[in-house]
Amino acid sequence: MQLAARMSRIGIESAFEVLQRARALEAQGRHIIHLEIGQPDFPTPAHVKEAAKRAIDDGWTGYGPTPGYQDVRDAIADYISTTRGIHVEGDNVVVVPGGKPVMFFSMLAVLEPGDEVIYPNPGFPIYESVINFLGATPVPVPLVEERGFSFDLDVFASKLSSRTKMVVLNSPANPTGGVIPREDLARIAALLRERDVLVLSDEIYSRICYDGEPSSITQFDGMLEKTIILDGFSKTYSMTGWRLGYGVMPRWLVDAVDTLMVNSNSCTASFTQRAGLAALTGPQDDVDRMVAEFRRRRDVIVSGLNAIPGFRCSVPAGAFYAFPNIVGTGLPSHELAEILLHDAGVACLSGTAFGAYGAGYLRFSYASSLDNIQEALARIQALSARWEPVTA
Repeated sequence: MQLAARMSRIGIESAFEVLQRARALEAQGRHIIHLEIGQPDFPTPAHVKEAAKRAIDDGWTGYGPTPGYQDVRDAIADYISTTRGIHVEGDNVVVVPGGKPVMFFSMLAVLEPGDEVIYPNPGFPIYESVINFLGATPVPVPLVEERGFSFDLDVFASKLSSRTKMVVLNSPANPTGGVIPREDLARIAALLRERDVLVLSDEIYSRICYDGEPSSITQFDGMLEKTIILDGFSKTYSMTGWRLGYGVMPRWLVDAVDTLMVNSNSCTASFTQRAGLAALTGPQDDVDRMVAEFRRRRDVIVSGLNAIPGFRCSVPAGAFYAFPNIVGTGLPSHELAEILLHDAGVACLSGTAFGAYGAGYLRFSYASSLDNIQEALARIQALSARWEPVTA
């Protein structure tokens, strides 16, 4: 037996690969500082855990409605309507096990072989993976460091064609921490408003923003009815292992995603949905404290990276990733990431794990303690004598 040919077109998420290799080094007795994985190091809020325990005791352990319980969908709709300043209803919401099913199902539902999808590069690798898997054509648009890792909008406009079927946006972004400025979103909306194009707006980091709330393309005229908002509980409420996410989308697409859910997951776990309801409707103090701590860590890691010869790091506006330019070290991204893992015991990701335009960068997750971050910076600084800084 051989695997289907389409399996050769599907990619992986390098963070988990590097995590496995780092764990293997730990098994050999090495001390590794984990700055590779995008997982908040805070506990799930206590009231959310209690809600899940109660739900299990109360019998929320059977099948639920495929698109999610109506009260959960309504609460998500209220939350999205309030935070984005738009109007959506519970029937626009599908609850799924994590954020990735929103990407996979929405692309699976609308893309045909040969359709083009514009997406950010460097960007979350699963975008490109699913586009390729479905036989569509990936059209990467580079993010520009000098623009806060937003698009060069002239390049973006030049990539639009009669075959463009979907545009992927991610703000705040993984891996760069960039936030798309409102004026850029306005121009993107103007470019797309009259086209037969869907937007997948990945807003999973929407609550982890350091300078006000990020804008959503759904806030611009004509865009709500052609946009899928991807959001969830993993990052905001430190619930990565709970596998609880959702998509907010036009109703015609809800039906298609519901059908794909029936054919794959049946439904999202009932007791996790009760926990999600508690997260959305309960106190938000834990979220505020987490974001404040991420800001503190951000300032430390950015300052420390900028003090390392050959490194240049801009200040991320959101998420919890630093994305330093390391061209000045004279080393390729992948090679430097390997050196840091094996010789410094610091696990990070090569920028090329997020696409070709990530060459010359590394990604560090500062979802780790301040002590770990400071120790990692000290280790990298000590190792920097190995490379000769390159001047422009």
